[in-house]
Amino acid sequence: MRLTMLILIVAILLSSQAILAKDTIEWWQFWTDPAIKPTMESMVEEFEQANPDIDVKLTDLTWANGHEKIAIAFASGSGPDVVELGSDWIAQFAANGHLADLSSEIAADSNDFDGWGMATYQGAVYGQPWILGTRVLYVNLDLAERAGHGTNYLPADWIKLLRRTRDIHLLGDDIYGWGSNTPEKHRLYKKFLPFVWSNRADVFTSEDEGNYCVISSRHVIEAMSFYKLLHDSCGYVGSQRNIEDAFLDGKIGYIISGDWLLKRIKLEKRDINFTTLLIPGSGTDGKVTAGKSFLGGEFLAVNSASDNPEAAKKLVDFITQPKNQVRFCKANHSANPSSRAAQEDEYFVSDPNLQTFIVQLRYAVHPPVDPNWVYIEEEIEKAVEAFVFGTTSAATALYNASVNINKIREK
Repeated sequence: MRLTMLILIVAILLSSQAILAKDTIEWWQFWTDPAIKPTMESMVEEFEQANPDIDVKLTDLTWANGHEKIAIAFASGSGPDVVELGSDWIAQFAANGHLADLSSEIAADSNDFDGWGMATYQGAVYGQPWILGTRVLYVNLDLAERAGHGTNYLPADWIKLLRRTRDIHLLGDDIYGWGSNTPEKHRLYKKFLPFVWSNRADVFTSEDEGNYCVISSRHVIEAMSFYKLLHDSCGYVGSQRNIEDAFLDGKIGYIISGDWLLKRIKLEKRDINFTTLLIPGSGTDGKVTAGKSFLGGEFLAVNSASDNPEAAKKLVDFITQPKNQVRFCKANHSANPSSRAAQEDEYFVSDPNLQTFIVQLRYAVHPPVDPNWVYIEEEIEKAVEAFVFGTTSAATALYNASVNINKIREK
């Protein structure tokens, strides 16, 4: 009898431990601002309630050293189960074998999200699109009115953009037509490449065409020449932050910026009469076409060495659900959820400026998914700096960039 009772007690204890046993997964992410952090924590709590067998350890990263911490953790085999990655980091970590191939996991969802191209490296998908980011044209309507544009402030092509910005520049009294960036690393190329893409050009040819570097082509030279023309003729030259400050102070007519500027205008209660427009096409072929903007974003990736890959993927799926993307965007004042269902939410549909960002997403291009991109972008920025801020011709600057980029790719 005692033996039977002992066996029963042991069985109960073992079954209780099995019930209480949980998988713990770690998620490293960058959203630490007090305005958004509670939303992040709340979503994790809801995930844990819906999945009582999973605990999530949320770890904060900073943009100052987050990339370095992720790289060190992966290299030492101590990386998190789930990690937030910027789009330009995916190729680097995928090439080193640190990210799980999610291709088979996301097949059913492929039409429900934008941004897959940025997570695809050598034919495999290594991240789930979460929050995307693009840039649009901001216009100071009061300055446009003073310049005589009235409601005709929309620049449909480069020639009209140049005319509009010059008209505003001629107003004088510390007024500028265009916001032009100084040579800020990791930012200058994001401002220049949209002019390249909008002129039907690119850095490389397609895979089908051999993937050759064509950054010294005629169309890229045209794009760089127009970029400098805006800079020289009517540009307020400063860092991105300085340009945005001057725009909000009513000193610049047209600038290119992201949704973070909408957030500033709202949170700082700025009294500025403005609107947002799509990036204009070049019109150099005589046709009016939509211009191309820069596309980037935040992705959720699973560690290829995770002990709990299924639980990790569950968390990724939960966080990127349409309703949770809308929730995140509302809390963070973000304009570009990757979920197409989220993009149709009333929050975005009812706001004309948010709609500009949603539509621009359809006309946005991301840089090549290449583990050497950080070195390639540096050569592009050197070329822009040499021509726009130096004495080198556009053709020579771009030829030098092409030579150096080919050397990088041959390593």
